[in-house]
Amino acid sequence: MGILQALKSGASKLAVVGLGYVGLPLAAAFGKHFPVIGFDQNEKKIESYRKGIDVTGEVGDEALRETSVDFTTDAAKLSEARFLIVSVPTPINGDKTPDLDPVKSATRTVGKYLVPGSIVVYESTVYPGVTEDICRVLLEKESDLVCGRDFKIGYSPERINPGDWKHRLQNIVKIVSGMDEESRAEIASVYRQVIHTVYEAPSIKVAEAAKLVENAQRDINIAFMNELSMVFHRMGIDTNEVAKAMDTKWNALGFRPGLVGGHCIGIDPYYFIYEAENLGYNSQIIAAGRRINDSMGSFVAQEIVKAMIRTGIDASRAKVFLLGMTFKEDCQDIRNSRAVDVYSCLKEYGVHPQAADVMADPEEFWQEYGIRLVERSAISDADCIVFLVAHEEYRKLHPEDIDRLYGRSENRVLVDVKSMYSRREFEERGYSYWNL
Repeated sequence: MGILQALKSGASKLAVVGLGYVGLPLAAAFGKHFPVIGFDQNEKKIESYRKGIDVTGEVGDEALRETSVDFTTDAAKLSEARFLIVSVPTPINGDKTPDLDPVKSATRTVGKYLVPGSIVVYESTVYPGVTEDICRVLLEKESDLVCGRDFKIGYSPERINPGDWKHRLQNIVKIVSGMDEESRAEIASVYRQVIHTVYEAPSIKVAEAAKLVENAQRDINIAFMNELSMVFHRMGIDTNEVAKAMDTKWNALGFRPGLVGGHCIGIDPYYFIYEAENLGYNSQIIAAGRRINDSMGSFVAQEIVKAMIRTGIDASRAKVFLLGMTFKEDCQDIRNSRAVDVYSCLKEYGVHPQAADVMADPEEFWQEYGIRLVERSAISDADCIVFLVAHEEYRKLHPEDIDRLYGRSENRVLVDVKSMYSRREFEERGYSYWNL
């Protein structure tokens, strides 16, 4: 009996290892069709899921309460599965080199309970060769099985965009690959149960590379806009106005400057750079894009201080509030938040900012960054307000709403990094307005 048939009949189970922003939606989607084991080592997270509380915001509490997924921290249950998906994070170290420890650890766990006839598919972002040259070896070592004879492996890069309710798991194009034609066909058949369009890549390395380059491409385009922004500020030109004019051309790409964080665009290019250097090639364009985007927090902080000084505000005594500390708009994900760079740089300048966010979990943010998020009610008598992320709740604010956040001083600085508001309208209201 093939794996798909075994899953459909209930003779076997599908397991998802790692239940974050990628793994949880996968488990919930497959759980509508097959018996699914959702495994994660984080006991607090598993307990939340069992109670129907979606800490990622990607599935929703109601859908989570209705799912049949068996959420567990018991790794031994993985022995009940024949189709296993590894979707753990792949971060970077302090020196910007890949940190493969999470994926190696998950692989060892899977290997200990791997049974003959299984397929292991990796969704974690890695550089080409990791699945076959590192993960395969670990699976064989832990299981005492032989890859190709006793089990097979594949790779399917994740494309989930946290907070994006338009491009969902079901309607994205899903790349799949396998170590041979047979495994690729089986993997594709399983994913087609929950995803409308599946693209079969010719090899695992091609699929691994595709994930890296699609994010590196976006990184470079945003870096281009960020570089333009830094120069246009020196020219006294509004970058947003330039971009709107440029976008009237039919083949304009529509990118805007911004802080590039998160667990994909801000991380994945370093995996490419690392492996390129291992092969004797020093990346030029991709590495340059990373340098520019990593420097934007410092640039924004400098401009905030300059704006206060120009307005006659004592920056060291100013009440400065940073609004929006997640890595992107309308998303709870705080991983690799570049808004934190702005906060840290302002502290170095002797400014004492306070941070707030309508989406982020305060306790999680404190544990991750050591920064206390203040409540909306604490934002008052401001000298300077900095909108770093364009959450919908911030986009809906009227000028009168923002007025109430300031004191009676006529010296008011408004920093609108994502250009949500009208420069003219706020300058007419007496604000010193700055946007990226």
